[in-house]
Amino acid sequence: MLYTVFVKFNSEEYLAINGNEIEISIKSAPRRGKANAELIRKLARHFNVAPLNVRILSGTTSRKKTVEIL
Repeated sequence: MLYTVFVKFNSEEYLAINGNEIEISIKSAPRRGKANAELIRKLARHFNVAPLNVRILSGTTSRKKTVEIL
């Protein structure tokens, strides 16, 4: 399933899904892939899948990302 993900940094714990759009908060700094790794962990936990089944297809350096969850 493909989702458009909007990332908010340094905000309270937040995850909202509306159709194929997800809005999520990340506490990690967007440096050296730490924020993307946290995003993958949070989405995997929410959808109850392994982190290897969550892939960022586009937007690795953007707040708007396209994510595939298998």
